[in-house]
Amino acid sequence: MKWNDLGTDPCPVARSLSVIGDRWTMLVVRECFFGIRRFDQMQQRLGITRHVLADRLRTLETAGVLGREAYQERPVRYEYRLTERGKALYPVLVALIDWANEAVPLDGPPSVVLVSRETGAPIDPLLIDATTGTPVTTRTVTAQAN
Repeated sequence: MKWNDLGTDPCPVARSLSVIGDRWTMLVVRECFFGIRRFDQMQQRLGITRHVLADRLRTLETAGVLGREAYQERPVRYEYRLTERGKALYPVLVALIDWANEAVPLDGPPSVVLVSRETGAPIDPLLIDATTGTPVTTRTVTAQAN
């Protein structure tokens, strides 16, 4: 199967990867969650070529993850803002941060720590079933073909 065909694959993991599976795409999304909205700021922070960044932004906009809003008329320049679909990726980003801090640690303290907005204390993320409150683990949940 070709990469471009993943968007219509019956597997939800494949369809997800058709949007966010590129190595730069989740970094672009991360920047948006960090409040970076402008092309030049993203390019500078990521060290990515203009061509690649423009392509990733276009893909995310087409997928409904980002919306584009003009902030300047001459020349026209845009800000990229997370849509509701994009904001729904936050748990994915949190899971990646938590996983990397545990499974692929740096020498020394982690560069990003997840903290409570309310208390400022570090948090320990946990995926739970909203219906039962049961933690979602390999022992409590399995994926079943429908």
